Amino acid sequence: MLGAVTVLAGFAATAHADVVGDAKAGQGKVAMCIGCHGIPDYRTAYPEVYHVPILGGQNAQYIQNALHGYKKGDRHFETMHAIATTLTEQDIADIAAYYASQTATSKNNPEK
Repeated sequence: MLGAVTVLAGFAATAHADVVGDAKAGQGKVAMCIGCHGIPDYRTAYPEVYHVPILGGQNAQYIQNALHGYKKGDRHFETMHAIATTLTEQDIADIAAYYASQTATSKNNPEK
């Protein structure tokens, strides 16, 4: 029984590594992100004053790690935790791919 638990734990830890992000699919999944992350120099005041970063051009692995951290509760910001818990592994990969594909000069990029 212990062997099966170990195998399942190992699978769960690496399951998201096999998911490939699709930037085009990610574009359709960022509507809830742009309300905060799409506003230059935006700061939120709840639960504390927090500078909200622009995500366009950020490294995909960084975005994935951040979303997984919020989802697991390792990163602490209630709004992001609530959003991240609704995302599938595919959603996280797609959103990360979308934002990683952005640059300052990207055309049709209202959702940086």
